[in-house]
Amino acid sequence: MIDNKLVVKVRIVGEDYTLRTEASPEHTKVVAEHVDRTIRAIMGGSSTMETQKAAILAALQITDELFRERSAMELLTTDIRQLAADIRPLLPPAKRGEDGSPV
Repeated sequence: MIDNKLVVKVRIVGEDYTLRTEASPEHTKVVAEHVDRTIRAIMGGSSTMETQKAAILAALQITDELFRERSAMELLTTDIRQLAADIRPLLPPAKRGEDGSPV
């Protein structure tokens, strides 16, 4: 079995992590930077908040962002499907895709 994973080193809240990933190093570093920024924003320069607690709060915040984006994507997908259904009758029969072929 061939392992296509890359090793990428990142730094989050002053700690070094070595990650094995199939994503590009650039993508992995951007993601790690987002996590680092989110944790640091939650900590707000406080030296009294535990890093673990800040990481959990950051995970909740990032997950909330993800869920909100998914919801927005679902609404957009619904809108696009409705628009396609509204437009389909206006297309010539050969372009309607009613026989299962792609439009």
